[in-house]
Amino acid sequence: MAELSKDKAPNESAHTVSLSARSHAEIGGVTEVKSFDEQSVVLDTVCGQLVLEGEGLHVGTLDMARGVLVIDGRQTALYYIEASSGRKKGFFRG
Repeated sequence: MAELSKDKAPNESAHTVSLSARSHAEIGGVTEVKSFDEQSVVLDTVCGQLVLEGEGLHVGTLDMARGVLVIDGRQTALYYIEASSGRKKGFFRG
């Protein structure tokens, strides 16, 4: 998919997640979008791999130069995958 060049990689403080009414997410610090479909989006951020699950998901904006991704659609879960254990670390589940 899309990948941010290594010389422009943002630092960890650039990682942000903003969720509005469980239907609009803006994520900063994105380095690569691994996969996406209407049920899930898997992406790498400067703070690790992030998974967003839901229904009718679609990418509203993808700006890899700035590391910003906007996802619209009903969002039901947002969590990080810990690289060493493969465990989910939830932001919210529901």
